[in-house]
Amino acid sequence: MSLQIYKLYFSRNRAYYKKLKNILGFVPGNVKLYQMAFRHKSVAVPIKEGVKNSNERLEFLGDAVLGSVIAELLFKLYPYKGEGFLTEMRSKIVSRANLNQLSRKLGFDQLIQYDSRMISYPTKQGSLLGDAFEAVIGAIYLDKGYMFTKEFLLTRIVDPHVDIETLEITESNFKSRLIEWCQQEGKEVVFNLIENPQGESTKMFSIEVLVNGQVCGIGRDFNKKSAEKLAAEKACELLRII
Repeated sequence: MSLQIYKLYFSRNRAYYKKLKNILGFVPGNVKLYQMAFRHKSVAVPIKEGVKNSNERLEFLGDAVLGSVIAELLFKLYPYKGEGFLTEMRSKIVSRANLNQLSRKLGFDQLIQYDSRMISYPTKQGSLLGDAFEAVIGAIYLDKGYMFTKEFLLTRIVDPHVDIETLEITESNFKSRLIEWCQQEGKEVVFNLIENPQGESTKMFSIEVLVNGQVCGIGRDFNKKSAEKLAAEKACELLRII
């Protein structure tokens, strides 16, 4: 009997393995990684030195892996385009709004664990789905390795679900959209450069955006303008502008 057959039909987690196989297209090796990937911090418990067994660390890892795969794809797809264009295209593909949509299409909302007393239904929550998407990519990377994860992203995510040609002509300037909305609503919007979290690279820019003095989004990137765009995108999601 193969290990995959055992997991799908005889293990105590067989129902969960079947759900993951139906959604991801493969049988996971370490199921605990995927369980953590779908665990929101609202239902997580501390495990060591204040760190919770939520999907936040996997989200951090998955974000890096996803960005790397998409960067390589765009680099090869557009051999004569400059850095600015490539950065903008990558931002469109990995935008929180796009990842939310992909996560919903794949059925990740069926597996996310969260405290319904603290959070509304996940399909209506700004970043819950997108965060889980990145965390799952982190889990796949740890479970199966980089090349498997790359192939999964290209063949199961990008090819069937991402229309790159349409994204190329789609306007996604979240910063301008946020500023225009604030002007219309008579609200003040400010972008601030803040200190990086402890242990994070000093080369990384951390930007927070405040609307009427309230922090509505934080973006981090090695490029300051990209960090501002990420912060603006999160603010737009929080304020239901997109």
